[in-house]
Amino acid sequence: MQFSPDDPFHDYDQGAYFCELTSPRGDDGATAAAIRARIGAIGLDALRARAAAAETELINLGITFTVYSEAAAIDRILPFDCIPRLVTAAEWTGLEAGVRQRVAALNAFLHDIYHAGHIIRDGTIPAELVYGNANYRPEMKDFPIRFGTYVHICGTDIVRDAAGTFMVLEDNARTPSGVSYVVENRHLMSRAFPDLMAGMKLRPVDDYGRRLLEAMAEIAPEGVMDPQVVLLSPGIYNSAYFEHVFLAREMGVPLVEGPDLVVEDDRVYMRTTAGRRPVHTIYRRIGDDFLDPTVFRAESLLGVPGLIGAWRRGTVTLANAVGTGVADDKAVYAYMPRIIRYYLGEEAILPNVETHICREPEGLAYTLDRLDQLVVKPVGESGGYGITIGPRASAAQLAAARAALIADPSNWISQPVISLSVGPTLTEQGIRPRHLDLRPFAVTGRDTWVLPGGLSRVAMKEGSLVVNSSQGGGSKDTWVLDTEATP
Repeated sequence: MQFSPDDPFHDYDQGAYFCELTSPRGDDGATAAAIRARIGAIGLDALRARAAAAETELINLGITFTVYSEAAAIDRILPFDCIPRLVTAAEWTGLEAGVRQRVAALNAFLHDIYHAGHIIRDGTIPAELVYGNANYRPEMKDFPIRFGTYVHICGTDIVRDAAGTFMVLEDNARTPSGVSYVVENRHLMSRAFPDLMAGMKLRPVDDYGRRLLEAMAEIAPEGVMDPQVVLLSPGIYNSAYFEHVFLAREMGVPLVEGPDLVVEDDRVYMRTTAGRRPVHTIYRRIGDDFLDPTVFRAESLLGVPGLIGAWRRGTVTLANAVGTGVADDKAVYAYMPRIIRYYLGEEAILPNVETHICREPEGLAYTLDRLDQLVVKPVGESGGYGITIGPRASAAQLAAARAALIADPSNWISQPVISLSVGPTLTEQGIRPRHLDLRPFAVTGRDTWVLPGGLSRVAMKEGSLVVNSSQGGGSKDTWVLDTEATP
């Protein structure tokens, strides 16, 4: 496409990558062209000025996260890019169906491994991969789970390759974070760029809080007509504390910490100025280990003594369920196509990225032979930590990765380097391509609803493939078109 020299896109070059705004989509070119034209009308200088004002607003609103490794700069905003990521209606139909399918399979898998264990007895997945997993909780064996829903809130990390194919990179089934930025990014765009959004037929994101509250009410103990829902946070020093405050506000429920709750006679109560009030559903943002010092880590001051016992008795419900971390494991991820086929009798709508499991001799040998060509990841880490990107690693980094693989093969997987799609991003040099992914959020009570769009995370550094906020990534507003019509 030709641009005038005055157009901010005049020297934009997406290279060999699929671009989320400028690549042909087949089902929608007119809306993308309209967005580019509106950005051109705003101009680069005004774009920069408005973007700076938007980031100042993020600081003033306290929309931050915490990076503990940087003692000199604890609180940070998530860098915000003002050029939206476009998802067409047809693309969203496939993404939504794929996420719903994946959540259904994850819940079936978790229910099975904590009950009959058919998938293990049938040899579809190795027993040691489940029972030897650090996140497997034997305390959850035969635990009664309402509706069989273990993963009530799920974040599925999705990437797009050079051919434009969506594929799943990772499942986040414990305490996925980032949904607050999805909603706040939309608010920010509507305030800072009303002319860019005017007339655009976009699917809304504002009802996430309502949908989440409805799901939390659905999973409350049977017979409770007006359940009290609370959000349990570890407190202000948690890296996602802003999100805890945001979600409690969006749901209209109390934000509590461990000392605010007490268990008596296997029932959970919240301490209030008017006395104790029964609690029926707890959306917990505390890790398994710290939830109940009588069951897990005895030294934990974050949890609630007796909480697991009350849950087992059926007087309270926890979301997400304890023990869901097995489904987060990157080695288990490699089996997800088989898990979907096993429980649902269907092929995966969203394919996995090709994955080599280093606990298996073939996978280890393949990885060691091609270490400089692969991405090597620890199975239990998140946030982009511990990853070695072979083609971009130094000799010393490759040597360290080789030593780690040989020392503990079961802790590692490897994947090919995906040519992640790019999105036009405002930089000091102008509008440039930057790699990005997408994290849709699914909420499950009786049924599963998927928030239209999700968190588009952007690797703000040129050439970087690491989009995690803890590694310097930013975010974009994700626009899911409600119709293919041009505004």
